[in-house]
Formats: sequence, structure tokens, C-alpha cells
Amino acid sequence: MRFGISTYLLHGERLDRPHLVEIAAHGFDAIELFATRSHFDYRDQSAIEALGEWLDDTRLQLHAIHAPITESYIDGLWGPPFSTAWSRREKRARAIEEIQAALNVARRIKTGFLVVHLGTPTSYASDLDNHPMAAARSVTELHDLTSPLGLQLALEVIPNTLSTATALVDLLEDEADRPGLGVCLDFGHAFIGGDVIDEIEMASEHLVTTHLHDNLGVADQHLVPFDGQIDWPTAMMTLRKIGYDGALMLEVAGGTDWRDVLARATSARKKLERLCEG
Repeated sequence: MRFGISTYLLHGERLDRPHLVEIAAHGFDAIELFATRSHFDYRDQSAIEALGEWLDDTRLQLHAIHAPITESYIDGLWGPPFSTAWSRREKRARAIEEIQAALNVARRIKTGFLVVHLGTPTSYASDLDNHPMAAARSVTELHDLTSPLGLQLALEVIPNTLSTATALVDLLEDEADRPGLGVCLDFGHAFIGGDVIDEIEMASEHLVTTHLHDNLGVADQHLVPFDGQIDWPTAMMTLRKIGYDGALMLEVAGGTDWRDVLARATSARKKLERLCEG
């Protein structure tokens, strides 16, 4: 399997060429761009051009774009959120518009996926944030945006009732006439919500990409795999059993020392590689 890492590792910094140089030097093949404007300004065409040059220089592939979920992330503080499942029409439209702007990256740089949250995690959602009909409308609108670009729209497992593997599979099967839709299995989110193995098996026929990170089963900590309580040997065995051969994308938080986290993520990747080999 091919391994990559999300620029969520560097979310608190402005993404720059030296970051990608270090990621490539640690043996990763690809990145997922975490689209927050304080991290990478996807509305700036010159920034997109520069990113394309950095990727060419480092021979990294842009595996996916993670759709914007917040206006900013500065000094460890999240800005106002974007939600694709807001019941207020104008707020949902703002989220879709921001995602459309982030797709400017895909118009310049080859990539395969747009990873999207439906709604927001239950732990800090209001009653208006996670409306099923609003989420379904967003899926239709986002599919209309990604399909002409040749992208797969990957709906991410997150901790809310809209986005369990079961709920996402039900939604995708209702949209069976729309090719280019699938599930992004986020292992850390699945673990908070219940049983990782059950979530893998539920998503199996629709699984197109992944996020790998760990936690202690309560909070969304984005720890390096093996630093939390997920049973990684069984999880990797289950991926092999369902025949998944796509990318494994680490989505770990860099904290105050992203270089140390990158080094530990590299060690974790090597353990995961051995598990994938059986």
C-alpha cells in the first residue's frame, strides 16, 4: 500500500516548500492538503502555482484535498466552522462556496479526491449544524462540482449521526446512480464512535481513501498510530481481508514540535507497512 501524510501535521503554520522537503525525506509518497486559508490560501493563484512546483520538486503526489471546515486555525485556536449540513441556507451555501474555492487547487494540480465532512462533530454541534436533508443537498451539489474535475467525492467518517460508516453507506446507496462517491474511513473518528473493525467492514464496498491517527477513545487527539488504544494489527488485517489497496494517509497533529511528530509518524508507518504485508 502507498503511504502519505496530511498537512494537518502543519496546520498551525503557513505551508511552505521546506515542509514538503522534510515530508519527502521521511519517505512519504503523497500528501493530503488540509484546506484552511491560514495554512494554505487556496484563493491565491500564485500560492497554488507554488504548491505545484514544490510537489514537482519533491516528487510528492497530491493524493487529496480536505475540504475547508473552518475559516482559520491560528495559535491553536479554531476559527468559525463551515458545515455542509447547516439547516440555514445561507450558511450552508457559504460552506459550499468555500469548498468550490478550494477546488481551484484541483484545477491546477492533479489529485484524486475531495474529502468532505458532512456536518460537524456532535461534541460541539448545535441543533442546526447536522441536518440530514441539508447534508444530502450538499452531497448532490458537491458531486456536481467534483465530477467534471474527475475527482472522487470521499465522505469522511466523523463523530456525528450523519457520518458513521452505516449512515454514509446508506446515503451512498441512495445515490447509487452517481459514480464518483465513496467513504473516507477515519480510524480515529471511528474509534471514538465505536468499533473500528465494524466500521471498516461496513464501509468496505465504498471505501476509497483513509485517515490514520490514534486516540484514547474519548477525544479526537490525532495521535501518531500506536500512541493510543486502536488495535492496529487487527485493523490492518481487516483492511487486507476486505481487499483495500488504496492509500493509507496519516492525519496526525503536529502540536508544538511537528518535526518530532513527523519522525514518530515515520516509525509508525514502518510498523504499519509490516502489518500490511501480513
